[in-house]
Amino acid sequence: MRILHVIPSLAMRHGGPSQGVPEMCRELARIGHQVTLYTTDLDGPGTRLEVEPDRAIRGDDGVERWYFSTQRSGLYGVSRSLTKALHDNVRNFDVVHIHSMYRFTSTVAAHYCRRYQVPYILQPHGSLDPCVYYRHRLRKNVYEALFEKRNLAHAAAVHFATDEEMSLVRSFGLQFHGVVVPYAIESKLLVDRDRLIEQFARDWPATRGKKVILFFGRLTAKKALDLLAKAFGTLARSRSDVHLFLAGPDTEGEGKKLRKWLTEEGVLEHATFAGLLEGERKVAALAASDIFVLCSYGENFGIAIVEAAAAGLPVVISNKVNIWREFNDANAGLVVNCDADELTQALATLLDSAELRHSLGEAGKRLVAEKFMRSDVIAKMTAVYRDAIAKGLTLKSPEMSLT
Repeated sequence: MRILHVIPSLAMRHGGPSQGVPEMCRELARIGHQVTLYTTDLDGPGTRLEVEPDRAIRGDDGVERWYFSTQRSGLYGVSRSLTKALHDNVRNFDVVHIHSMYRFTSTVAAHYCRRYQVPYILQPHGSLDPCVYYRHRLRKNVYEALFEKRNLAHAAAVHFATDEEMSLVRSFGLQFHGVVVPYAIESKLLVDRDRLIEQFARDWPATRGKKVILFFGRLTAKKALDLLAKAFGTLARSRSDVHLFLAGPDTEGEGKKLRKWLTEEGVLEHATFAGLLEGERKVAALAASDIFVLCSYGENFGIAIVEAAAAGLPVVISNKVNIWREFNDANAGLVVNCDADELTQALATLLDSAELRHSLGEAGKRLVAEKFMRSDVIAKMTAVYRDAIAKGLTLKSPEMSLT
């Protein structure tokens, strides 16, 4: 198949899709598909990535990448060169996978797909999650009336990562054909765990001899860092064996607020702000931690949860994280409401029981092996592409779940 992916940006500050989409493209190319990725040079508001724009870059992975220049500041990402490329080339592809919504890239890509009758998959990546959907609602009402309702209705499929995500979006009364295919991770096991644990302790000496509670992700308001600060404050004031390790970029200034909250709780010295970790340092953090926590107010999926489970970590997540049902049904983690007291109790329960931590961690590894391995997920995504091509632009069959 000739597959085109269109995504607003590949800047890491924009979170999981900037990493996950290129990984999907690499895997599709590896199994023999012709894969092209259109994106922009957008980094953040008023900033650009250090790339040579408006030319093809073919990497060793077989994926052809184009970084198109943008003309306006902000995150909307208007690009005349991207528009021309879609106008001239979209007919050369069998299917187009469009990532995100309420962006110039997704709007113009859907427009040219409809114009030239090329089937497209639209993936919201959390754009329709309730905690995001209701933000700037008046502005979005206008945008939906002009573009997004049409983009959704005419998509060959709207790709959701969980059944929960699709169900929440369906409750808004939007018309679309939905498919559910989860995100995936590499099937890598932690090797030489003892060495990684020692490396982690050398890099972060404040964690040595402590039970480490790991938060992995961007420091943003929706991650419920206020609840995490309160819960950890209660724990750390009553016991001396815990340390909070926060690994992720601070792109919105939320880290400053979190430091303030931890200071008010009197436990700032028991927390480490590590910033973005990659490669072996990331793996070492997973190997050395005891519990993973993500009590978000809203979370489309939470790939970091799956990575933690794959490493054998017990997880504590909120029931606003759309993957919570899978973990709850598999007895692979503790699920709480977005409540500081519930979060405190769940963390304390795990801290006090090595047996429970081990049991949940083993169940998490089984869950990942059953549902979230990259090769299996790519096969399911490929089936969605083939179905879209076979049935055309306005697919009208019932929703299907490929989890």
